[in-house]
Amino acid sequence: MPDAISNTSPILYLFRTGLFHWLPSIFKEIWIPNAVVEELGQGKMRGYEVPDQNEYEWLKIAEPKSIPFDWLSSDLGKGEIGALALALENPDRVVLLDDLLARNIDKAAGLEPCGYRKISETKY
Repeated sequence: MPDAISNTSPILYLFRTGLFHWLPSIFKEIWIPNAVVEELGQGKMRGYEVPDQNEYEWLKIAEPKSIPFDWLSSDLGKGEIGALALALENPDRVVLLDDLLARNIDKAAGLEPCGYRKISETKY
């Protein structure tokens, strides 16, 4: 079973659609940067139902050691930048991205983003 890294949207959308519980059957562990935790917290403060990462032992907070400077001037959100930087430092992990710009940056960095098609094609 592979390990993964995620930005905010895949976590949030799977939680809201009732499919969040599938993640630990697909991935052994999922890393999220603090920026994702902050974005989820902002959603909670606005009254949205969001997952609390402390309730899921397979959902871990991890921070990248560095962020490529040119990514900071892109239109990416902080969660996407953090997830991409983690993926760059940990290319053996699957990265879950929903944003087209983030997926294009991921490919340009030599990584392969994982979407629903990639996951469904993977044999476990």
